[in-house]
Formats: sequence, structure tokens, C-alpha cells
Amino acid sequence: MALLEVEGLRTHFFTREGEVKAVDGIDFALKQGEILGIVGESGAGKSVTGFSILGLIDTPGRIVGGRIHFEGKDLTQLSPSEYQQIRGSKIATVFQDPQTSLDPVITIGRQLVETLLTHRPEMAGRQAEEHAIGMLKRVGLPSAAERMHNYPYQLSGGMKQRVVIAMALLNDPHLLIADEPTTALDATIQAQILYLMQQLVKDFNSSLIFISHDLAVVSQICDTIAVMYAGRIVEYGSREEILSDPKHPYTQGLIACLPALDGSKKRLKPIPGTMPSLLDLPQGCYFKDRCPLADAQCDLYPPERIVAGRRVSCHKV
Repeated sequence: MALLEVEGLRTHFFTREGEVKAVDGIDFALKQGEILGIVGESGAGKSVTGFSILGLIDTPGRIVGGRIHFEGKDLTQLSPSEYQQIRGSKIATVFQDPQTSLDPVITIGRQLVETLLTHRPEMAGRQAEEHAIGMLKRVGLPSAAERMHNYPYQLSGGMKQRVVIAMALLNDPHLLIADEPTTALDATIQAQILYLMQQLVKDFNSSLIFISHDLAVVSQICDTIAVMYAGRIVEYGSREEILSDPKHPYTQGLIACLPALDGSKKRLKPIPGTMPSLLDLPQGCYFKDRCPLADAQCDLYPPERIVAGRRVSCHKV
């Protein structure tokens, strides 16, 4: 049985300009211990997918269709108070910018202890502090006990992100959602954080949804990859399938944009055009105006194919 099953999820935003179909009918499943990467360019619906699972869609947005099954419960049917009990304990998140995830006027230690006691009020204060220090050590923060007295501004970007990861893991969540967690970090620190998250997911036997615009980053850490475009998943398969034999023209375009991993010279090929406005989506395939294979069939209806056991939304594969 899957830990998480998303079925036909649709999350729309109702603005003065019109209805924005940010997520428009997506399906995927996540097993215990699995790392799923959701990749696509800005505006594809990746982050909205994560926020939908977390129950953090605010007005003017709302989930208008589909189900989110987590450990047998449909999260879309929960009350705000029921969601609050799950969020931060069974489901936790790591956001893109650690600076905005931490309160600048409260010490690291106090923030960690308060996060822990919110979901474990029976825990004694000293016990909570020791647990927090232990978690800081687990994420590789040097001088963990001393860092408990620091304020966020006293830590580097990489150190702050380690604190945020420690905070997310304090209550042993079954599912961790990481939304562009390494974008604000330099390449060396980025590699360290990726390795750390991969190891911690294994150690805690948690599942991870890793959201990124960078297919190269996703390929380093994920078991399964969902490629999103204009609110839909256009290709879904294992990392090996996606990287070695991409089927969808958009996935092929993303890979063509990557530099060669072996260091050899390679001419990068950008994908022409731009993603259509989510306020005015075309009929048929949303990628057709940028696709070299598009023909009249692509104007008729949205494609959905199963190719060698893999889901690919394309009429031409």
C-alpha cells in the first residue's frame, strides 16, 4: 500500500483576471522510503502541488477536485484543526529560503523546542532541548549545543538550511516535502545538503517529495521523477527511465538543456517559446506550440498514453 496517493488533484486560483488552473488533474503515488522528484519550469504547478498536500492553499485558491490519500485518510476532507495535527508531525516541509523559515528574533534552540513541544506537549523542557541538540548533530551542524543559543543571522545559509531540516525531522515525519531546498545555496553546500537529505530519509525510513526546476539536481537524489508542465504531469517514471530514455518532447528538451555529466563538450539546446498562460490554456496538448512533433491531432484533446509501463502525455510516442 502506498504511503501517499494523489488522484486527479486540481487546485485552481480564482482571481479578478480569471481562473488560474495551477494544478489541473494530476496523479501519482509514493511508497514508504521512496524519493519522488517533481520537476518543471517556473509556473508548472510544482510548489502548488506541495502546498496542496500540506493543506496550505489560501484564498483565492482552493482544491476543486481530486483526492489526497495519506496513510488511508483523504486529506482534502480534514478540518483545519485535524490538518494542524498532521502538519509538522506526520508531514513536514523544508522551504526554499531558510531565512524566511526561521524567526529572526528568536534563538535557534527556542524555535526547535517550541516546534517539538507543539506536537509532543508531554515531553519535559530539558528532554526537548536534548532531543533538539541531538537532531542538530544528526544534520551535521557543528557545535550543536552552542548553536542552540544563536539567532538565525549568526548562521550561514547552509547552516540555516541544516537547522530547517532538523526542525522538519524533529517529530519523525513519515513524509517530508522539500520545495527547492538548495536553490539559494552555492554548489558545494548544495551537494552537501542533497547528500544529507538522502541519508536522513533512509535513516528515518521516511518518504520525500523533492520539488525543483533543475532536472540535474533531481536526478542526483530521486528514485522516481514526475515531469510537470502547465499544471499537468506529462511524464512519470523511474529516474533511470526518465534520464536514459525520455519519451515526452518536453522531458527530452529539459535533458537537452543540461550540460554533459562526463565533462565533454555539448551544445545546449534551449526549449523555444514559453509556457502558456494558466489563465488561457489551449485545447488539446498544452505543449503543442513548443513541440517539434505537433500536428493537427494535438489540437483535439489532451493526450495520455502508457508506454512500456510509463505514463506519458503525448500523442506521438
